[in-house]
Amino acid sequence: MIVDIDEKNFEEQTSKGLKLIIFSAKWCSYCTKQNEVLKELPDIWFGKVDGDKSPSLVSKYGVMGFPTFILFKNGEIVSKFSGFKNKFELMNTLSKFI
Repeated sequence: MIVDIDEKNFEEQTSKGLKLIIFSAKWCSYCTKQNEVLKELPDIWFGKVDGDKSPSLVSKYGVMGFPTFILFKNGEIVSKFSGFKNKFELMNTLSKFI
């Protein structure tokens, strides 16, 4: 499941549980490829921040390029990584925190 995240719902969405947030942009070709990978994992919750629409979140979390992933556990950052990831790399990262 992919949920759109912005300044209005960011805190609420990341405050409880394990949440993987992807920062992306529509003009980013790697982000387009990454979206296809996310769709292959329909049982996993992903939050998606459009960097062009939410520049304050990009700035707040020090996002330097797209796609960038930030994994939150109960509102705290537990991992941050950038670049295109296949579904096995994503699942491997998530499994370390489950």
